[in-house]
Amino acid sequence: MSRPVKRSLTLHQHRTSVTLEDEFWQAFREIAEAQNKGINQLATEIDDARDPEIGLATAIRLSVLAHYRAARKEP
Repeated sequence: MSRPVKRSLTLHQHRTSVTLEDEFWQAFREIAEAQNKGINQLATEIDDARDPEIGLATAIRLSVLAHYRAARKEP
């Protein structure tokens, strides 16, 4: 695992920064591309759906994990 890297995202026309490990950034980009979405759009969807008690970085990590777990279960 790499050290966390801070990058900027735009959610609902507001800039915010999120710190994730490079492996999570790469997986997040791959998921967005597979869904024909930009990372800002996907991040906004995750942000809108998350519990306010959970930070955005954690919500993104959990979303990436859920995506790959679901993919593993597909025949």
